[in-house]
Amino acid sequence: METRKRSILKAVIWNLIGLAMMALVGLIATGSVAVGGTMALINSAIGLTFYVVYERIWAKIGWGRTHA
Repeated sequence: METRKRSILKAVIWNLIGLAMMALVGLIATGSVAVGGTMALINSAIGLTFYVVYERIWAKIGWGRTHA
């Protein structure tokens, strides 16, 4: 089982990668750094929240795990 700290750190790092990609896509799509950045921040906040919840739910599910 993962600790909460590990789950959160993984989510933050993944979201930073996603934030950079979404900002780039937003910039390309709109031509505006401000609009692209705002889109990326909103997407990252929502994504981070749901990713942490998703990971914590799966951490409690024993199905498919092996205990060596």
